[in-house]
Amino acid sequence: MKIVLNGEPREVAATTLAEALEECGFTGRVATSLNETFVPALLRAGQALADGDRIEVVAPMQGG
Repeated sequence: MKIVLNGEPREVAATTLAEALEECGFTGRVATSLNETFVPALLRAGQALADGDRIEVVAPMQGG
């Protein structure tokens, strides 16, 4: 299926948001939105994807 991940077109086999994150190599704590709607971590496994969905992933940065 074709999705847009952080502004870049991608082809994935995943059918849920959690699977897409794993397939694309995102691990650890991240914030996600699907089609501009925030998706909490606990709901990602049940969040189905559709062709053309737009996913944004943001990881916290450390610094000082």
